[in-house]
Amino acid sequence: MENLVSTEWLANEIGASDLRIIDASTFMPGSGRNAAAEYEGGHIPTAVFMDLSEIAGTSNNLPNMLPSAEKFASRMQSLGLGDGSRIVIYDDSPLKSACRAWWMLSIFGAHEVAILDGGLAKWKAEGRALETGKEILRHRHFTVWKDDSEVRTKADIMANLHSKEAQVVDARPAGRFDGSDAEPNPALPSGHIPGSCNIPHMMLFNDDGTWKQGDTLRAAFEASGADLSKPMITTCGSGMTASVLIFGAKLMGKDDVSLYDGSWSEWGADQDTPKEGA
Repeated sequence: MENLVSTEWLANEIGASDLRIIDASTFMPGSGRNAAAEYEGGHIPTAVFMDLSEIAGTSNNLPNMLPSAEKFASRMQSLGLGDGSRIVIYDDSPLKSACRAWWMLSIFGAHEVAILDGGLAKWKAEGRALETGKEILRHRHFTVWKDDSEVRTKADIMANLHSKEAQVVDARPAGRFDGSDAEPNPALPSGHIPGSCNIPHMMLFNDDGTWKQGDTLRAAFEASGADLSKPMITTCGSGMTASVLIFGAKLMGKDDVSLYDGSWSEWGADQDTPKEGA
C-alpha cells in the first residue's frame, strides 16, 4: 500500500477484512467545529473516529504531545486497530490532521498506513456513500512499540543551533513565523527558532485539497529556502501541522526527517530560548 491512496482505490477496497479506516479530524479551539459530532453526522463507511486530543500525552502541559506506547496501543485496540491491519486515514480539517495520526501510527510501529488524498471533502464531492452514527469494531491486539528516531526534543534543537546539522522547517502561517501576527495562544510570543525557514503547511496542497506531488511538491519546499540536502526537523505550534511537512517530505522520498514535538508551544514559552522575529 502506498503512503497516499486515492478515493477510487479506497472505494474499491472497502470491505476487505484487513482494512481499517480512521477519521482523524481535529480543529483549533474556537473554530466552532466539533470533530466527533461531524464524524457521527457523516463519515466514510466503516471508519472509526480517532480523537487526537484524547490520545495525547499528559506528562506535561504542552498540547498534542506523544503519549506513552502503552496508552497509544490501548487506544488503538479499542478502535479495532491491530497488528496486520492496513490503515487508511482521512480528515476534513484545515489542519490536515490525518498527517498527525499517520505520524503517530508510524512512530508506534504500524507498518501499512496511508493517507486518503483529498480527504473527506473529495470523497463527498464525488458523491460517494457516507454512514452516520458510530462504528464499533471488536478489540484487536496492537503490539506496544515506540521508535523515537523521528522525534526531537528542545535539547536537540538547542544543540542544532550550534551544529547546524539539520534544517529546521516551520509549518505555521507566515505571519506567526515572522512575528507580524499574534499566536493563537496569547501567552506565547510570535516569531521562530533561529535559523529555521517557513513552509506554511497549506503550501503543499493543490486548490482542490489534494497533495502536490513530484516536482511541484519539491518546488514548494525549495521556495522556502530549505536546504533539502540536510536532515530535516519540522516544527509548528504544537506538533500538528509539522506532521504535514513530515508526510510531504516522505512523498518526495526524503527519509532523514524528524519532528520537534514540543514545537513553538514549548520553545516560545521558554524565556531562555533564543527567538527571531519575536
